[in-house]
Amino acid sequence: MPAAVVDARSAHAAGVQRLVASYRAAPATAPIRLAKRTSNLFRTRANAGAAGLDTSGLTGVICVDVEARTADVEGMCSYDDLVAETLRYGLAPLVVPQLKTITLGGAVTGLGIESTSFRNGLPHESVLEMDILTGGGEVVTASPDENSELYRAFPNCYGTLGYAVRLRIELEPVAPFVALTHVRFHSLVDLMTAMDAIMASGSLDGVAVDYLDGVVFGADESYLCVGRQTGTPGPVSDYTGQQIYYRSIRHEGGATTDRLTIHDYLWRWDTDWFWCSEAFGAQHPLIRRIWPGRYRRSSTYSRLMKIEQRFQIGDRIEQLHGRPPRERVVQDVEIPASRCVEFLEWFLSTVPITPIWLCPLRLRSDERWPLYPMRPGQDYINVGFWSTVPVGPAPGETNTGESNRRIEDKVGELDGHKSLYSDSYYSRRDFDELYGGETYRAVKKSYDPDSRLLDLYSKAVQRR
Repeated sequence: MPAAVVDARSAHAAGVQRLVASYRAAPATAPIRLAKRTSNLFRTRANAGAAGLDTSGLTGVICVDVEARTADVEGMCSYDDLVAETLRYGLAPLVVPQLKTITLGGAVTGLGIESTSFRNGLPHESVLEMDILTGGGEVVTASPDENSELYRAFPNCYGTLGYAVRLRIELEPVAPFVALTHVRFHSLVDLMTAMDAIMASGSLDGVAVDYLDGVVFGADESYLCVGRQTGTPGPVSDYTGQQIYYRSIRHEGGATTDRLTIHDYLWRWDTDWFWCSEAFGAQHPLIRRIWPGRYRRSSTYSRLMKIEQRFQIGDRIEQLHGRPPRERVVQDVEIPASRCVEFLEWFLSTVPITPIWLCPLRLRSDERWPLYPMRPGQDYINVGFWSTVPVGPAPGETNTGESNRRIEDKVGELDGHKSLYSDSYYSRRDFDELYGGETYRAVKKSYDPDSRLLDLYSKAVQRR
């Protein structure tokens, strides 16, 4: 074994020891959280009094096995660092979520998605095994054959069953460049018909498709973004500077083409947090010129958003203009592909938010994941929308999450699911039916018998 791998494994073992020690040192009655600088959760929560666990030694890649196309990765390793390491070998994780600061452990315990999900499913499906610090304070290995009930229940548990400290994942070979075709549609029916055809065949015009997602700007303007890997050298676009990726998609009709390096393609959405950087002025040409490039990334906008929420800056501005406060609607939902047009038409007529991101998804196998029970073999569309809407007609009206509740109801009506990284309002009974309550409680009892960690409902659902 190479000396560098031996050193990495030794450092990993020391990091695990520190994490376990900090967990066992935390008062039994204190809430627990990971001591991380960044988070991609958007729930309104107070962490006062929470014991922050030491994750300082668990943020890297332990090793890459090029022949086996696997990587051993620490749970708090960001995808930014993970991809930087695997691309050195011409490899990438099977699914790379859109934002650099998402960690591998976070994507597995909280679910993740991207434009390879129509062929590779979700990040947890490419996990071969993982070491988990459970609520009982022990580190156990979970795989399809060992502690399999924990392995199956861990995705979508959001750290309420434990924390992944090491994950062995599958990798796939990637080419140096991605050739893009952006196809415009003037109706949502035509958009979904084309997306369905690509999902069914894995190709467009007889050529294999490697990456597939889409953007809806309105009922009469939507796009499929089709990517194909290529080793052919040539000019590439750069959307980390003055140019903005999502704006490059839009055109009058037909199709346009583009090229990116594989690195820049994987992070094409991070520079402007999809399109949400506009709220901070980062897309204004003059501001963009003086906005340092190293701060033109999702983690910067996330910190700015948390400051805005802490001091209620947006609501104060609305109040000065005699307008009601605004409700945050930051959600991703999975809708059966056959009902996606119905959802989009309802959403566009009900919730004043555009653009909307679309990402097709199909589970890789017939295996079931009880805490997010999607049907194997069925096509879904992840629909992402991230903005705010007026709370109501009267200034000062209480924010009761009305828009979010209506979205939850519509998603349920269409036999879909909602991700739990943001505010939720389900009753306990509805939540249990949607997110594997009975299975979850059985696994919780086995691996967190003293309930040191929050249960999933307490952590995920908006507290009243």
